[in-house]
Order: sequence, then C-alpha cells, then structure tokens
Amino acid sequence: MAWGDLLAALALYLVIEGLLPFVSPDLWRKSLQSIADLPDGRIRAIGLGVIVAGLALLVAVRASGGQ
Repeated sequence: MAWGDLLAALALYLVIEGLLPFVSPDLWRKSLQSIADLPDGRIRAIGLGVIVAGLALLVAVRASGGQ
C-alpha cells in the first residue's frame, strides 16, 4: 500500500468522525456518555467487531482492485 492510500484513508476517517459532532453536538455528547457507561468487555467486543468489519471491507476492496 502506498503512503498516499494510507493518508487518504486517514483523511476519510477524520471526515467521517467529524460529521456527527458537527451536525448534532448534543447527540454526539449523549452517544459518548452511553459508550462510557458500557462495561469494558462490551466496549472491547464492539472494538473487535469494528476491526473485523474494517479488515473484511479492506480485503474485499483490495480483491476487487478498488474499482
């Protein structure tokens, strides 16, 4: 993977992460509080699920040639 691809992915991640606090700061704040109230095991399970989904999507995109 080229550095340009990595930086483009990081840029897209930052754009997506910034959407909710920009559009609805109150909902973003409530969401963070709900997450903070979850037990560690649940947060880890969610994190693992996100990692697996991201890796699966990356493999699928790379296998198709990104087209």
